[in-house]
Amino acid sequence: MTIGNLMRLLSDGEVHSGEQLGETLGISRAAVWKQLKKLEALGVELVAVKGRGYRLAQRLEPLEGAKIVERLPAQTRHYLARLFVEDQLPSSNEYLRQRFEQGAGHGEVCLVELQTAGRGRRGRVWSTPWGQSLMLSLGWRFESGIAVLEGLSLAVGVVVAQVLEQHGVVPKLKWPNDILLSEQGDDASDELGKLAGILIEVTGDAAGPCEVVIGMGMNLWLPAAQRAAIEQPVAALFERLPGISRNQLASDVVAGLLAMLADFERVGFSAWQDEWNQRHAYAGLPIRVIQGQQTSDAIAGEVDKSGNLWVTENGHSRRLAGGEISVRRRL
Repeated sequence: MTIGNLMRLLSDGEVHSGEQLGETLGISRAAVWKQLKKLEALGVELVAVKGRGYRLAQRLEPLEGAKIVERLPAQTRHYLARLFVEDQLPSSNEYLRQRFEQGAGHGEVCLVELQTAGRGRRGRVWSTPWGQSLMLSLGWRFESGIAVLEGLSLAVGVVVAQVLEQHGVVPKLKWPNDILLSEQGDDASDELGKLAGILIEVTGDAAGPCEVVIGMGMNLWLPAAQRAAIEQPVAALFERLPGISRNQLASDVVAGLLAMLADFERVGFSAWQDEWNQRHAYAGLPIRVIQGQQTSDAIAGEVDKSGNLWVTENGHSRRLAGGEISVRRRL
């Protein structure tokens, strides 16, 4: 019996008694109780209904590989070599890096319900409860070297933003790797919270073939306790789109990324530059530039065809070229 088996039984949001769960899973009621405590320790909110049993505070839709693949458009499905759906992994990015080491990886997608060692940029931990986020990694091999990857993370952001727009929300993009969403509505005065982050990892020859793993994690539901523990404004998609299907969302994101990657080596980020700038969260606004232990104040400009962000500091233009640089809105 795995945590995934238990979560799938509870995923309907209905009340299940410990006896029923034990019979279905082939374990004792005491063992069920221990597993439920493990779920709570993983951040899953459970509601105990006196005399009846337990239910999830937030109903969820488990990921199913067959549903995701069958919903892919025909024109992008042939780019997909293989799709994995895992209950639990240390890191979906690491999983695909290992696939590359085994001679596979290109055109492969890994989705995972729970990551135990997921991380974002600058080594930050990315953690959400089982089944209450969308976490995926996609592997792609580029033949022309690392230089052709300029702006790739920004193009990924555009793809994810376009998918969300198709479902009726209006996200913003924060250079270089974040997707933001207001918690209440789409008014420019609303505070923007981090909805999703992107992490790209590259191995290979600077001038020749290289292997890229694109990781994306999106908050769908955040329990109050976890939200309170995060040291920045955050957003969760279910608060705006409570009825959205996780499998449909996963399929849409995978389709968009595959279509983008099929052309990216040929056309580069310049084909996505205008789309990114149109969704720029901080265009023309005061920002704080953070580079290691150094900070400076600036006004944000646009990104160029290489994905660099131009800012104005003390009346002079300056180009920010990714790496370990972050920007934040300065109020």
